[in-house]
Amino acid sequence: MTSPSGQPSIEIFGVLIMEPIVTLTDLLVTAVCLYAYIKLKKLDYQGSSHQYFRLYFLIMAIATAFGGITGHAFQYALGLSWKLPGWLISMLAVSALERGIISFLSPIVSRTTSKVLGIANVVELLGFAVLSFLTLNFFYVQVHSAYGLGLVVFPLCFYAFWKTGNKGAKIICQSILFTSLAAFFYTSKVSISPWFNHLDISHCIMAIGMYLFYRGAVIMGDISFISYRKQEISIKQTIKELLTLQK
Repeated sequence: MTSPSGQPSIEIFGVLIMEPIVTLTDLLVTAVCLYAYIKLKKLDYQGSSHQYFRLYFLIMAIATAFGGITGHAFQYALGLSWKLPGWLISMLAVSALERGIISFLSPIVSRTTSKVLGIANVVELLGFAVLSFLTLNFFYVQVHSAYGLGLVVFPLCFYAFWKTGNKGAKIICQSILFTSLAAFFYTSKVSISPWFNHLDISHCIMAIGMYLFYRGAVIMGDISFISYRKQEISIKQTIKELLTLQK
C-alpha cells in the first residue's frame, strides 16, 4: 500500500503498518518527552513555570504517540480525521510551554504584560484549534507552532536571557533555532531514501530539540524569583552570547 509520504508499508504478524519508520521516529519523540517529564517530575522544582514545563512534555508525548499510531501507522484504517487528536493535543502542548515561559518571566515584567500574554495564549490556541478542526489541514497546526515558538517562546526567552543572563533561557532559544530545521525538511521534502524520508528527518530533529528543551528547563532550576543582571549588556552582545555553545 502506498503511503502519503511514499514510504513503503510493512506487515508484522499479518498487521499492515503504514509508514513504519515515520511511526518509529514519531515514537522516538514520544520517548524523549516521557524521559524529560519523568526526570523533571523527580527533580520536583517548585513554581508554576516548572509545572507547565512538565505538562508540556507529558502532553507532547501523548500527541506524538497519537501522531505515530493513528496518524501514520494505521491511517489507512482510521482515516484522515484521526490525525486530528494528535494535532490538537500538540497545539495544547505548545500553549503549555508558552504559559510556562510567561510564568517564568512574571517577576521581571508587569502584571498587565503577564495578563495580556496569558489572554493571547488562550485566544490563539482556540483560534487555530477551530481552524484545524474545521479544515483538517495540518497547515494551521504548523502556523500555531511557528507562532507559539517563534513569536512567543523565543522572544520571551531571549528577553529573559538578555535581562537576567539565565542560561536555561539561552538553551531554549538555541533549541528553537535548531528545531526550525525540522520545518525546513518537512516543507522541502528533502529525504535520504524512501525508508528515511523528510518526515523521519524532521522527527529526529524534533527529538533532539525536545532534549535541548529539557536541558533548558533543568538549568532554569528551582526558581521562584529571577533578578536582573548586575551589569546590563546590549542586544548585540546578547545575540553574540546566544550564538555561542558555551554554557
